[in-house]
Amino acid sequence: MKKKTLLVSLAIIGVVILSSFAFLNNNESQSEKSEAMISETVNWISIEQAIEAQKKNPKPIMMDVYTAWCGPCKMLDKNTFQDARVAKYLNENFYSVKFNAEGPDSLVYQGATYKNPTYVPNQPGRNGVHEFTMALGVNSYPTIFFMDKAGQPLMPLVGYRTPAQIELYLHLFAEEKHLTITTQEQFAEYEKNFPITWN
Repeated sequence: MKKKTLLVSLAIIGVVILSSFAFLNNNESQSEKSEAMISETVNWISIEQAIEAQKKNPKPIMMDVYTAWCGPCKMLDKNTFQDARVAKYLNENFYSVKFNAEGPDSLVYQGATYKNPTYVPNQPGRNGVHEFTMALGVNSYPTIFFMDKAGQPLMPLVGYRTPAQIELYLHLFAEEKHLTITTQEQFAEYEKNFPITWN
């Protein structure tokens, strides 16, 4: 009887030890995944680099149009673009452009050169409006501006958005579902049925 009890006890101890190793290995694996997700950051490039990259590997463009003084722009960058899920999806499916709507740098888009002729170096606060900002029709910050795989404008998404609020738009353009949605009713149906996962 004692021998039988001892064997049962040893078997139970063995199961507990094996379970512990499995738990530890699973935790290490989860930890590695978490670290990988934390290290994911958006690969920001210029609009010229994005247009050039589209020639070899066509992907839509997501452009963050911001200003240095804009509080919601900073929130969008910190809370949304630094979210690992958003960063990973952007890196895989878009060319991401960060554009200062009041910056001093000139740029070329579709053969035209755009500048900020009223920019004043070291001026705090508002600092003129870049010609490219006006060409896009952007007059509120932040604005997330989407372009198609050929660099043609699609639509602006005005205002601060959380990861959950931007998720459906990223899928809309990455998966080219916008090509089949032609009415407000169809978009409302898409929005209603979209499975949000970035809560």
